Amino acid sequence: MPLPRISKVFGAVNVGSFRISAMIMGMSETGEMIVLGSGHRASQGIKRGYITDMAGATYAIRDAVERAEKNAGTSVSSVWIGCAGAGLASQIAKVEIDIGGRRIEEEDIEQLLLTARDSIQPDGRMVLHAQPAHYTLDGAHGVANPKGLHAERLGVDIHVMLADGAPIRNLIESVQNAHLDVESVVAAPIAGGYACLSPEERELGTALIEIGGDVTNVSVYAAGMLLGLKAIPLGAADITDAIASAFGIRRFQAERLKCVAGSAIASPTDHREMIPVGGPSDSGEGPIARGADDKNRIPRAELVSVVTEELSRLTDAINKALKELGFAGARGNQVVLTGGGAELAGIAEFTQSALGRPVRIGKAPSLRGLPEAHATPGFATLSGLCLYAADDPVDIRSIQSHHQETVKATGTAMAGKVFRALKEYF
Repeated sequence: MPLPRISKVFGAVNVGSFRISAMIMGMSETGEMIVLGSGHRASQGIKRGYITDMAGATYAIRDAVERAEKNAGTSVSSVWIGCAGAGLASQIAKVEIDIGGRRIEEEDIEQLLLTARDSIQPDGRMVLHAQPAHYTLDGAHGVANPKGLHAERLGVDIHVMLADGAPIRNLIESVQNAHLDVESVVAAPIAGGYACLSPEERELGTALIEIGGDVTNVSVYAAGMLLGLKAIPLGAADITDAIASAFGIRRFQAERLKCVAGSAIASPTDHREMIPVGGPSDSGEGPIARGADDKNRIPRAELVSVVTEELSRLTDAINKALKELGFAGARGNQVVLTGGGAELAGIAEFTQSALGRPVRIGKAPSLRGLPEAHATPGFATLSGLCLYAADDPVDIRSIQSHHQETVKATGTAMAGKVFRALKEYF
């Protein structure tokens, strides 16, 4: 079936510590999102979400984009960038203005958002997003569009995503050096939420845990917005390193063992199953694994033991982060795992047991043209970047006043960061 006519094209690059991936997605005239092409390559010049080698990162970004362009049969001049590091932090700003019981007009909403824009207090950090989540009428939440309604006071909850300025500038420069314009830098937890969570899950209360190569981001959604975020400096690469260290083998051998035979759930037959350390294409010149037999094979039970021990460290840190974010109670129950680390066999069952909450694996929605290899948790954030770009949510920093100010703001400015909002929703 031929592709429908494409009215708009979006380019996205997800810059991770393990891989750099790129996607080109088109929007048809009917509004359908179609993947035109995608590509990825091993990461270079990036450690725990930070640029550590500008030239290496630039080369890897350019290479990933060129692979996506080749598959798409078209080129892009600008991209949306996903960022998982850079000291991401989340705040909720609550702002109210007096309406006096009359009908709310478009000018009132504009004035409210201008007041909210002026209330943002980044404390020397860079603001990535400042988006209205929902409006309130006399304290009542959940109003999507207050225009035409009556109220004494009109309020808005603004989600503010902050990051350290220098790492973001390094990220932007690495993309620009690859001869690409930057549309926007998008926090990976927000892009992941677009890809993996339904509107109902974002409303009821869900924890989205993205397990990357070097960083695990724990984010909490409720009332339709991201309420809190914690970054844990542990990821799937730490499991690989633990395997390499335990058996005295190279990283690439440890990565292959983890992906092919690793599991978070032990089996009664694991102690009888012997796993070859070298792959089919290995030359046999690699080191003999510690505890291996004469054919350089190790018991699968020992591999699973190393994996689960490292996973226990990670889930302990995740559980601590969820408690700090106030993720508890009847409305704080669902956990969704995504990211490349979520592809490990049995990780959902292991995490569910460790956290005592229902856990499912989150991946990108079914999109026309999405390759099977990229329809996995490891590429969910990449798809979410394109979906976010197509949605193009309002950012209050871009709002300009079109009339003279006539309404005096009397509401509170910044509402005690994220914990007050969490206390309200959980």
